[in-house]
Amino acid sequence: MFILASQLTIGAADLGAAFLFLYGLKRMSSPATAASGIRVAGVGMVAAVLASFLYVFSVDAAARPHLMINIGLAVAALGLGGAGAWFAGRKVAMTAMPQMVAIYNGMGGGAAGAIAAVELFGARTHGVTQLVVTLLGALIGAVSLSGSLIAWAKLDGIIKQPWRVKGQQAINAAVIVATVVVGGVIVAAGLGGERLLLAAPTWIWIFFACALVFGVLMTLPIGGADMPVVISVYNAFTGLAVGLEGFVLQNPALMIAGMVVGAAGLLLTMLMAKAMNRSIANVLFTNFGTPVKSKPGAIQGTERPVEASDAGIAMRYAASVIIVPGYGLAAAHAQQKLYEFVKLLQAAKVSVKFAIHPVAGRMPGQMDVLLAEAGVPYDMIFQLDDINAEFADTDVALIIGANDVVNPAARTDKSSPIYGMPILNADKARQVYVVKRGQGKGYSGIVNALFYDPNCEMVYGDAQAVLVKMIEAVRSLGLAVAA
Repeated sequence: MFILASQLTIGAADLGAAFLFLYGLKRMSSPATAASGIRVAGVGMVAAVLASFLYVFSVDAAARPHLMINIGLAVAALGLGGAGAWFAGRKVAMTAMPQMVAIYNGMGGGAAGAIAAVELFGARTHGVTQLVVTLLGALIGAVSLSGSLIAWAKLDGIIKQPWRVKGQQAINAAVIVATVVVGGVIVAAGLGGERLLLAAPTWIWIFFACALVFGVLMTLPIGGADMPVVISVYNAFTGLAVGLEGFVLQNPALMIAGMVVGAAGLLLTMLMAKAMNRSIANVLFTNFGTPVKSKPGAIQGTERPVEASDAGIAMRYAASVIIVPGYGLAAAHAQQKLYEFVKLLQAAKVSVKFAIHPVAGRMPGQMDVLLAEAGVPYDMIFQLDDINAEFADTDVALIIGANDVVNPAARTDKSSPIYGMPILNADKARQVYVVKRGQGKGYSGIVNALFYDPNCEMVYGDAQAVLVKMIEAVRSLGLAVAA
């Protein structure tokens, strides 16, 4: 009776966790409710973890001493992991958020791979279907782990350039084919006689090694500008791996959470691919980030610098301003100063809006989080499709640390690597000011034709220092009027 009650409690906890995951994800669909959605999903995760600990009471008494040892190790792991995540989450800078997301996502894939390893080495899988699903989860989880670690190294500047070799696609294909073949050997060993079964552990090690190597090889050639898509792809991989291992363990919470995360990651990947004018097949199976062999078209004109104070005063007397934030804003930690400047413009009856490109920054949604951190109201923030038509009727477009997402070459230059990518139509504004640290090409290495347009002026300098000068210039106007 006690065992039955424990099993019913575990089932109820798993069901409750699954509901909280789904409800939390629904609330994350809106910026206004996203924070509460994260808390709801967190409660669901606590419920799922507690259900796992209750498992020890749902088995026969003879098996409990061994499980109690595992319970102790699990508690220690939760303590170390929870404390480390709490400390890292509180201390991480906004500029380091993409690499933190990448490495935490990799840990999720690694956890799914570890579950698969326990099932495979313990010979706990039964039947072809369960064995194949376990191996598939192990493959995806291992690829997500090693690939996410490479993505983290790229975002953190440890790996500064894409690593490419001749015939890389053929090498990658050979590694994945070898992994599948080894998986087939493991399936045959699991279903074969005792002699084959004894050889299975060696093949399992080889299988995991091949999967990890494939994740590394798949990520190394990718350019830094494509990291938002990479993070999204590996997020989908991790969710899928978790869902598959949940099927193996017959754990509803893992299955639902994994499938929800996998589906959300896939949808996000599709949005990222559309925003970069790529198909899903191109994202997953080609060397995206490879330089284009043809030379881009010649750019006419020169960059024209302007003082920050002059740009600030011009915006003070404008009727409408649209601000396009990019990674440079995060790098300068200037989001608070930007909103302070915006409030000064609003006090002068200037209409101010923010325009967000889906791949702005170095991870999906980074600019939205950055502006939310500064306290910018959600009704001032607009996505590409919702605001693009307004640029033509806007007095000033202020671009801070963005590059490719406002490059008009994407519309006109067929030789450009970003040709066909939907961009924010900032160049159509009557006046464009670009805040940029220097005359370099930016993170992607592509020259921006907008910087040479006759209606564009460059404000060189660190974004925070530039915004301080703009704020001082606008405030001085108010003081002059008062005097």
